[in-house]
Amino acid sequence: MVTLVARQSIIIKCNMQTSVLLGNYEFYYAAGLFCRLRHIEVDADILPGELKEKILPALKESKLDDPKERYLVNMLLGYEPAEEYETHMKELLRWGLLEERIWQVN
Repeated sequence: MVTLVARQSIIIKCNMQTSVLLGNYEFYYAAGLFCRLRHIEVDADILPGELKEKILPALKESKLDDPKERYLVNMLLGYEPAEEYETHMKELLRWGLLEERIWQVN
């Protein structure tokens, strides 16, 4: 349930282009989704700071036409991940990496 809420939150935020990332759960799904969209390989066990560091160069150079993808990038650029790490975050990263229903809440 926790993972579903985080996923839905990111999709709604990108669809409405409002709000910011509110925690590492959202960050992990959003980062996984970004990695999927940009074809970036990432280890599912990566820690929050390392994940941000890994995707930061691609975030900075992203020139995207889709407004939802641009908003995703802006949210990721503005978020500073907390040090805490839980197994749900690994699950959320994988979900983003394998997402088939991008921008669909249900």
